[in-house]
Amino acid sequence: MTDLSLSSTDPTRSRFLWPLMATLLVIGWSSGFVGVRYASEQASVAVLLFWRTLLSGVLLLPFALAFGPRMRLRAVMSQVGFGVMAVFIYLGGFAVAIEQRVPTGLVALISDLVPLAIAVMAQPLLGERLTGRQWLGTAIAVAGVLIVSFDSLSFGTAPLWAYGLTIASMMVFAFASVLRRGRETLNMPVHQSLCIHTLTGAVLFGICALAQGEIAPPMTREFAIGMVWLVLISTFAAYSVYYTMLRMFPVAKVSAAIYLSPPVTMLWAWALFAEPLTPAMFLGLAVTLVGVWLTSRG
Repeated sequence: MTDLSLSSTDPTRSRFLWPLMATLLVIGWSSGFVGVRYASEQASVAVLLFWRTLLSGVLLLPFALAFGPRMRLRAVMSQVGFGVMAVFIYLGGFAVAIEQRVPTGLVALISDLVPLAIAVMAQPLLGERLTGRQWLGTAIAVAGVLIVSFDSLSFGTAPLWAYGLTIASMMVFAFASVLRRGRETLNMPVHQSLCIHTLTGAVLFGICALAQGEIAPPMTREFAIGMVWLVLISTFAAYSVYYTMLRMFPVAKVSAAIYLSPPVTMLWAWALFAEPLTPAMFLGLAVTLVGVWLTSRG
């Protein structure tokens, strides 16, 4: 089983492995927009997230039981706690914020500041200190995200607690990432931990959906396409690559790649939904790339 010793990966191997895994992470992370775009008009957010997490967990369950070490109760309960933070609170918090009419652009911007929160937490909790060059790269990457997001930003008229929920969801996910990196007991194979996380989310999202009086999926082509996309790419690809990278590289370096999510999301929207691209988006992408390069070099 892979453990935290992989953080000392051979430099030659890292040189090629890091950009490959970072690319997969950005593609998977930004792809969530596509699945939600297809499915969200067909069902409530609670129903959408319930079926996303349930299908993901059920598909992983046979592999989690058949392959890997025996899952003991203590380890499972630890993973349940991380499922609450990294799946239920993170995904659900942003969904509730959007339902409360926090502008989507503002929600996306706050969610994409996860790497900044992780960088701040990594030093006191893990002793992973960023160099001056990495802090400069972080500042440049945040500037790139702001450039990309500027046209879609507004503050809206949502209740104050909804804005607080958005920030809290981002901070909880950042804390879960740092804590996961720092606890060796959590290093069960990725397919097992992700199975527990998604099934935990499914139980909680199912309770929310039932409380709203609806849990059955709409039998439409759009919802089916959205579910396939969300399960295979936005969950399996994004979360599994992210969890694997957390065990191989410093947490701030891993999370820096997420800064590229906003501009890549814009490219998804252009390619699949013919949404326009603006010069500001390309400028933001270029600035973000420079920032991520500086941050990941350390």
